Amino acid sequence: MPGTATEVLNRLEPMTPPSSHSPIAPALPEPGFNFAYLDEQTKRSIRRALLKAVAIPGHQIPFSSREMPMSYGWGTGGIQVTASVIGQQDTLKVIDQGADDTTNAVNIRRFFRKVCGINTTDRTAEATVIQTRHRIPETPLREGQTMVYQVPMPEPLYFIEPSRTEANKMHALEEYGPMYVRLYEDVTRFGHIAMAYDYPVMVNDRYLMKPSPIPRFDNPKLHMSPALQLFGAGREKRIYALPPYTPVKSLDFEDHPFTVETWDQPCEFCGATDSYLDEVVIDDRGSRLWICSDTDYCHQRQQAQAIAPQTLG
Repeated sequence: MPGTATEVLNRLEPMTPPSSHSPIAPALPEPGFNFAYLDEQTKRSIRRALLKAVAIPGHQIPFSSREMPMSYGWGTGGIQVTASVIGQQDTLKVIDQGADDTTNAVNIRRFFRKVCGINTTDRTAEATVIQTRHRIPETPLREGQTMVYQVPMPEPLYFIEPSRTEANKMHALEEYGPMYVRLYEDVTRFGHIAMAYDYPVMVNDRYLMKPSPIPRFDNPKLHMSPALQLFGAGREKRIYALPPYTPVKSLDFEDHPFTVETWDQPCEFCGATDSYLDEVVIDDRGSRLWICSDTDYCHQRQQAQAIAPQTLG
């Protein structure tokens, strides 16, 4: 990753304490909380785990997951990673299923505003740290951005080999044949690989990795991404990472290559045909429409379409 190592290390270096004179800080952190909620020793230990994860892309690193003011399953791993890397000058975006306005996204964004006093945004291009569950934004990521994924189950071999010890041996020996057998079973039953999400990938031609529960539509965005990508699983106490410009390949076969989902309909609101669409039931008769999963991407397209006729007129 030429030209990006310094940037990665700078991101994982201990953060400078927040300055009350920062010109962009919208508010001071809530009194009684340490900056970003976690104590400094905990944040340092998580950053050490992140450095190991960045050094070995795709390899799971154990960390001492802390109790957070929310239940496991609500993104405690991702929140701890975000709390460890975020600084006073960062701008945070939080999405859940691609949307900025879901309960999970709104409350995590509110949590970080309360304990950090930082700027938050809905715009992907404006964010320096993006915490996500289930999606990668449609707007291409850029250098200097950090993606933090909330991961429920980090082990890609879990449903093949439930034993953590045996799974670790399989990773060490690069014994990934059973995963190919799992995919081939789909081919024999359905004629194609039917995994719609959690589609396994090979990182840097070495480690099998689970790319959090993103749809396979997003898998190609992992490959050679200019952004630093960090994955946190709080309940399983595991962290892994993709440094910028890391090769990531979705598993497939020569006669059954990897493909992504397509739709026959465009987005009902913005007409996009190149984004991931959600199917929405709109009445008791079962009528449906399809809309962009990424709400920011959809809003930007609608605004551009509203401005274009005025410009032409």
